Amino acid sequence: MVPARHLIAGPPPPSAPSVRTTVIASAAAVGAVATGSLTMLLPAESTAPTAVADEAPTLGALSASSVAMLRNPATPAVGSLAPVAPDGFAAADQHLAMLGKATDIAARIAAAHQEQARINSVVAQGGLDSWIAQALRILDMPQSLAPGVKKIIMAESGGNPHAINLTDSNARRGTPSQGLMQTIPSTFRHYVAPEVAGRPITDPVANITAGINYMVENYGINTVAAGGRSNSLGNYIGY
Repeated sequence: MVPARHLIAGPPPPSAPSVRTTVIASAAAVGAVATGSLTMLLPAESTAPTAVADEAPTLGALSASSVAMLRNPATPAVGSLAPVAPDGFAAADQHLAMLGKATDIAARIAAAHQEQARINSVVAQGGLDSWIAQALRILDMPQSLAPGVKKIIMAESGGNPHAINLTDSNARRGTPSQGLMQTIPSTFRHYVAPEVAGRPITDPVANITAGINYMVENYGINTVAAGGRSNSLGNYIGY
């Protein structure tokens, strides 16, 4: 009979490592720095591990907001950009509004210069358009009335500043209509613009100012813009 062999007890089987033990061991393997509840992993070196605790950043080296976030992730971040106060938006809006007004004013000035240049060109060319432009400028009325004024003139005198009507009722009374807009002497004296009051009734510009003033006062500026009065058939009616 083979003698029973005594079983020699070996070392106890290794127990499964705990999670905490594994984490600590892993951290030690790569060189970790534990700070409070936070474990900071540092890359391991090929040579023998060196102490890095003194080289790693500590909580004291971080800002207060960063420390709060590390200890409590729910802590709201404090950004580096400060919020714009409501007054800042109001100031920006006011600045933009001022820029818009400045742009609008500049555009109006430019348009006025262009219109003035156009009028000067018309005046320089002479003739009927020039006289109308000068008269409207003297009266400080819009140049957009020029087509209507020209239509009235062509119907009244055919554009002849020396035209005199010797057949109408005014002529029979001894006060014939004269000039571009065929005004009688008394009407001319009453309505002529003061700047040209010393000129004769047949002066083109002076006559136009008197005729326009008379029509605006008695029939309105829209009648001037429309080129005078007209009947139901659209035919011109003298004033």
